[in-house]
Amino acid sequence: MIKKPITFKLNEGLDARPIALLVQEANQYASTVYIELENKKINAKSIMGMMSLQLGNGEKLTVVADGEDEEAAIEGVENFLASKN
Repeated sequence: MIKKPITFKLNEGLDARPIALLVQEANQYASTVYIELENKKINAKSIMGMMSLQLGNGEKLTVVADGEDEEAAIEGVENFLASKN
């Protein structure tokens, strides 16, 4: 299992389109992928779970991956969430 703290940097926030793209990114990996924010742990492969997050630009969160391709999963999700679009 890998845990990596990152800072959310999507300028338009996390609304329906970026959430769908994030879920697509997470689903490319066999590993389980979670986003931890405060006391919440959300499955990054679940569109409904991800829509429950209220992420603002600059917010700090933790990406957690566990499985055979966990390093690639962390890197892919981190690149998505930390890119300045």
